[in-house]
Amino acid sequence: MSTATFASRLNQAMALRHMKQVDFIHAASTRGVKLGKSHISQYVSGKTTPRPDIMRFLAATLNVSEDWLAAGNGPMERGSSSGSQPDSRRSLDLTADASPASSSSSSPSSSASSSPMPDSSSPVSASSSPKGHPMRRFTKSTKLDNVLYDVRGPVVDEAARMEATGTHVLKLNIGNPAPFGFRTPDEVIYDMAHQLPECEGYSASKGLFSARKAIMQYAQLKNLPNVSIDDIYTGNGVSELINLSMSALLDNGDEVLIPSPDYPLWTACVNLAGGTAVHYLCDEQSEWYPDIDDMRSKITDKTKAIVVINPNNPTGALYPKEVLQQIVDLAREHQLMIFSDEIYDRLVMDGLQHVSIASLAPDLFCVTFSGLSKSHMIAGYRVGWMVLSGNKNVARDYIEGLNMLTNMRICSNVPAQSIVQTALGGHQSVNDYIVPGGRIYEQRDYIYNALNSIPGVTAVKPKAAFYIFPKLDVKKFNISDDEQFALDLLHDERILITRGGGFNWHEPDHFRIVYLPRIEVLKDATAKLTDFLSYYRQ
Repeated sequence: MSTATFASRLNQAMALRHMKQVDFIHAASTRGVKLGKSHISQYVSGKTTPRPDIMRFLAATLNVSEDWLAAGNGPMERGSSSGSQPDSRRSLDLTADASPASSSSSSPSSSASSSPMPDSSSPVSASSSPKGHPMRRFTKSTKLDNVLYDVRGPVVDEAARMEATGTHVLKLNIGNPAPFGFRTPDEVIYDMAHQLPECEGYSASKGLFSARKAIMQYAQLKNLPNVSIDDIYTGNGVSELINLSMSALLDNGDEVLIPSPDYPLWTACVNLAGGTAVHYLCDEQSEWYPDIDDMRSKITDKTKAIVVINPNNPTGALYPKEVLQQIVDLAREHQLMIFSDEIYDRLVMDGLQHVSIASLAPDLFCVTFSGLSKSHMIAGYRVGWMVLSGNKNVARDYIEGLNMLTNMRICSNVPAQSIVQTALGGHQSVNDYIVPGGRIYEQRDYIYNALNSIPGVTAVKPKAAFYIFPKLDVKKFNISDDEQFALDLLHDERILITRGGGFNWHEPDHFRIVYLPRIEVLKDATAKLTDFLSYYRQ
């Protein structure tokens, strides 16, 4: 099947039937078909093709021939033996072929006997093997059906397509400091260069002694209890370690409480490990703090852990000690583990202090994640770590699993490990950015005021990191699909943002902006956003 031809025919049929992407989502919901917004966007953009059962669903929903939609040579109209095109005025048959079984039996074009002959330029038929048997097709794992990562998703793919044609796109979608002029401290680069000859071989699976010792001392400064050097694991960024830690913990059906909005990798890794991500709400009316009552209501006998993202991505919230203590009390009551993502703990503004939740829970088992990607502006180096603390006796078997997976990946990036000791010691250059007059501080203040001055937009002021999560008046802009909003903004103004749904937010009324660009660039971006929203109606 030609991906490009499939995408072209899908778009053609959608235009003829006057259908939008969201219509497929609604139809899938009524039929019990698992289909997400990101899947449809990938099909429409030509990024991928669907599994056979989804192909049958799409064809039935569009009332077109499955063979034609799958880039075959048959006619477009369902059940037609001629090459005539269906009348675009025909109403959609949303009840035909309501299940894969019925669509298979009622659509002649889906049977092997009626498959078209292969193109003479193609060495192998798309529908049959050289021996005449049906061609085996390789589809992506169904474990990916519930995985979402729109920080690098369909809208980003569309931006890349536009850039390939020469269009400049302002990327406010990803927290990557380097493209916006944030430089790695010279001392860090100098030390890595001088240590490269010593970094050609594997390190110990958990990491270099010097790196782990420095991380252990940093953990001591953060008051993490009961931490030794054996409790430190280095990783290729925090992302690798999140995946590893969930894979070591979860059996099918186990539940993990994760904030909404979240950093979507947490939800993705829980689902990939066979678990179920259960989202507790963070309250926009209360500085985006976790809603403890909502968290409590979602704990079941299947719940194993609570994930805390503090400082928070995408909201920029910083949780006070009182809120963290309530989460600890809840975890203690229900004997839950705590996973705390603290990658932005050195990017805190307004004279506030970050508190590690593990410091409040010496009797619980906690895993704390951090790294250098954001604080030292070296996202590409991939330097992350996790620290085990508290009551490790209750997690001996889990730790054995962590060690097994850590050994299997051999070790993390050794040259990157070699600069951890340098980076965590001495003057912290990031401190110059987060005080009045510093770039991140001033850019934060500018974007906060600029967004709140746009009619129909409101935003809570971030206290940390370099993200803001503004809210749109969906009634004013008639927004029902936040991915479509992001695509429309991209097409009209060449600005790339990440939709709120990409962070497992439940309504189409938010989006995330990365405010790393200089103020002059942010001024241009917010002026374009203001103009766009002055006329935009979905």
